[in-house]
Amino acid sequence: MTLPENVGRMDKYVRIGVGILLIVLAVTGTIGVWGYLGILPLATGFLNTCPAYTLFGISTRETEKKA
Repeated sequence: MTLPENVGRMDKYVRIGVGILLIVLAVTGTIGVWGYLGILPLATGFLNTCPAYTLFGISTRETEKKA
């Protein structure tokens, strides 16, 4: 079973940025161990799929235009 790609370009960049920020803040001890949850948006950004989006039928992915 493969998950559909439902994360768009801007959504992907935001997820990766937020994930890295949370992990860095956790490593530096600024926000505690909860910051390691940043692995979730980081993973969904790199994999281009979000299980929650699939569950609710949401997609931020651009549709391909055919010429």
